[in-house]
This record gives sequence, structure tokens and C-alpha cells, in this order.
Amino acid sequence: MKQHLIWLLALGLGGWGLPVLAHGLTVEYRQVSRVEIEARFETGEPMANAQVLVYAPNNPTVAWQNGNTDDQGRFSFTPDTAQPGNWEVMVRQAGHGDLTTIPVGASAAADSADVEVAANSLISPSTGLSPIQRGLTIGSVIWGCIGTALFFARGKR
Repeated sequence: MKQHLIWLLALGLGGWGLPVLAHGLTVEYRQVSRVEIEARFETGEPMANAQVLVYAPNNPTVAWQNGNTDDQGRFSFTPDTAQPGNWEVMVRQAGHGDLTTIPVGASAAADSADVEVAANSLISPSTGLSPIQRGLTIGSVIWGCIGTALFFARGKR
């Protein structure tokens, strides 16, 4: 009986360091005269034909432009330079989505640094989970291992 418990714990702890594949995604952009974005899942697969909504800084509730990504997950638009500030681009497909802030105009460099610091303090860059979500996930896995071990340790009744 104890041997089953030891094997179960060894297998559970041995698998602790294995990577988990999830449906996270990344949206990257580069700015030339146009803003080009590329949306991909964490696996590297492009978000083909995903819905894209672009919001101007002066009206963040109504989409300034909308469209779809191409087969490679790319979309581009030319922001109105008369509206400097942080433009927001929402990319969505099948329940997955991401909102990216793109600084445009004279204060773009300063705003970009502020947005990067804020994003890094709220979300883990490696997993896309907040510290609370990571804690709950780890706690759930540990609780599941303990519960399973206790279930098998009780013996036959």
C-alpha cells in the first residue's frame, strides 16, 4: 500500500517541471508609416482570420477601424497622426484575445516605457498569468496530489 503512495508521489513530483501547452497568444507590432501587427498563439501558430478592432485615443469605446488578420496572422493600419496617444488594438478568435496598446505621436517613447512597466508588473511574461492565477493553479495542483495520495492510502473497504 505504501509503495503505491510512494510511486504516486514520485510520478506527481517528477512531472512538476514539465511544460504545459496552453492557448496563450502574443501580439507583436512594428511601426513604420503604418502599424503592422502579427498575432500568434504561444505555440507559434498564426491567428489566421482573427477579428481585429482598432480604437483611437480620443474615443476608446467605438472602433476606429476593424478587419481581419491574413493567413499569417498579420494586420496593418495607418493611425491618424492628428490623434496622438495610445491606440488600442484588440485581436480575437474563438474565445482567445489580446488587447495591445500602441503609442503614436510625440509622446510615444515615454508612453511606451510606462505601458511596458505596467504590463510587466501585472502579468508574468512567460505564462501570461497574474500572480494570483499562478498561486491558485499551483495550490490546486498540490491539493489534487494530496487528495489523490490520501484516497489511495485509505486502502480497500
